[in-house]
Amino acid sequence: MSRTHSEWHRTERIGWLRATVLGANDGIVSTASLVLGVAASHATRGSLLVAGGAGLVAGAMSMAAGEYVSVHSQADTERAELEKERAELAADPVAEHKELAAIYVGRGLDRALAEQVAEQLMAHDAEGAHARDELGITETLSARPLQAALASAGSFAAGAALPLAIAALVPMHLLLPTVAGAALISLAALGSVSARVGGAKMGPAALRVTFWGALAMALTAGVGALVGAAL
Repeated sequence: MSRTHSEWHRTERIGWLRATVLGANDGIVSTASLVLGVAASHATRGSLLVAGGAGLVAGAMSMAAGEYVSVHSQADTERAELEKERAELAADPVAEHKELAAIYVGRGLDRALAEQVAEQLMAHDAEGAHARDELGITETLSARPLQAALASAGSFAAGAALPLAIAALVPMHLLLPTVAGAALISLAALGSVSARVGGAKMGPAALRVTFWGALAMALTAGVGALVGAAL
């Protein structure tokens, strides 16, 4: 009886996971820092909500645009490289066969076997073989601009909603510690979950995200307090 062995890997998550984690982290840190900075200047609750709401919308759109543009640039580069490779295959397939075989020799195959592997892979899918083994471009890891933009914008808005909700509901005299505490707990949870989904260690990831978030919020609150005192 034949059995099919299947393995499940996390590499297919890299594109959306990176954008999602970056967006959520940015949403929590930037909005919490904004709320803390404005609150430290002794602003009213209305001013806090206006500033936080504007920060949420602006941040989500900025993240979406930035991710789309940057990832689209990567996609354009991949497309150009594939077109170049396609032209080289059409112009000189013998040289491309030698090039592919040399790659396999460099990975440890003997020359005869490398030549045979290159020949069979090129007969099956020459462009795919060169894209994967020469250029490092695969379907799993290829750039997806729209997916990255939507994941980043959505996660930013979700992350920003927490400090904004606290700013709307918590009494003003408890606002600073509550926003800071909730943001730090959320950042630690985000670091742990993203590491778990990606198959990495949760502790170092949680500590790393929390440290930088705490630093950003402390600096912003300090600036807000100085500005409020000066005014």
